[in-house]
Amino acid sequence: MMKHLRTFASAAGLAALVIGGSLLSSGLWGEKPEKAGAAELRLVYTPGMTAAQFAEANALPGEVAAAAFNSRGSMPYYDADKLPPDGLRASVERELALHNEHASKNWRKIALKFVMWFAFLGVVFTLLRRGLVTGVLRNWLYFASALLFGVALGSDPSPMGTVKDAIVLYAGSGAVFPPRLIAFGVFLLLVVLANKFICSWGCQLGVLQDLLFRFGRSGGLKQYKPPFSVTNTVRVLALAAVIVSAFLGSDIIGAVDPFKIYNPVILSLWGWAFVTLLLAASLFVYRPWCHLFCPFGLAGWLAEKISVYHVTVAYDKCAACGACERACPSTVMGAILKRDRAIPDCFSCGDCLAACPHGAVSFSAERRQVPPPGKFAKS
Repeated sequence: MMKHLRTFASAAGLAALVIGGSLLSSGLWGEKPEKAGAAELRLVYTPGMTAAQFAEANALPGEVAAAAFNSRGSMPYYDADKLPPDGLRASVERELALHNEHASKNWRKIALKFVMWFAFLGVVFTLLRRGLVTGVLRNWLYFASALLFGVALGSDPSPMGTVKDAIVLYAGSGAVFPPRLIAFGVFLLLVVLANKFICSWGCQLGVLQDLLFRFGRSGGLKQYKPPFSVTNTVRVLALAAVIVSAFLGSDIIGAVDPFKIYNPVILSLWGWAFVTLLLAASLFVYRPWCHLFCPFGLAGWLAEKISVYHVTVAYDKCAACGACERACPSTVMGAILKRDRAIPDCFSCGDCLAACPHGAVSFSAERRQVPPPGKFAKS
């Protein structure tokens, strides 16, 4: 009982450190407030208006009005015969949404975050390739990642946001924000290069959940491995709900976005309740947000099917002892080992490498093989 109480106290202490540090950090960065969209505007237009006059009459930035008039480089008279195909209002909504997205970003911080991601992931990749990621070091790496990419550098950008925010923005205004697509492409490339590496070691929420799960494991809590068929079905339905609700005018993740734990001042009451439940669940179930709700997690699971570096098994060394499968925090190692079902998300944590007593499991670019017939037949 005392061991369990220490585990819960450690988890609460970690959460308090994250929240307190994030409050301080967001204040130092001077986080920009979220801006309202154009849907609330009542547009004023009379024939013959210039883009500048239109901007003044509607309290719009000049560049937004110019872009809506389909002339970014100058301020011409508006020609009704050249009205954008989707109409003036739709153009204003789209261009204002893009303007607000750009204005809400701290581009210096975002650039720094990507540089630090590449550096940190490169170090972890080297350690994992050499089989050096074990127990205490793994926990310190997760802790460092949560502090660096979450507490110090904030909730945005995140892998999840590249999918969810893109859907919500497009559904609400028809706008596509190019920097977000670039970030999505970079994250997917990292997934393909090294199995789900951005989720595994760089996602500020993913590493926090993973660290809490390690607390639960070392504290002797009873932990569970839900079937992948169940978790992935829930995740597909969650993505469908995000898409449908976005086109109905609602961001169902926004109100409870757990990434906002790294920007606590904008987390709603419902958000606090959800985050509390999520972090508590992380003590008992491995990465519940990633497996059940994350839209990028679903995209990453598909992309990891062609990952260059991934967990592989050398069956000539494997003694079929099952140590790697037991050490794995989810059901994925059993699927990789026996190749008898769909392979779930692998977060490249290295537990299986450390657990194998025969050096049969590695993180390599070798192609995964099918086990010899009868290799895992029950005696």
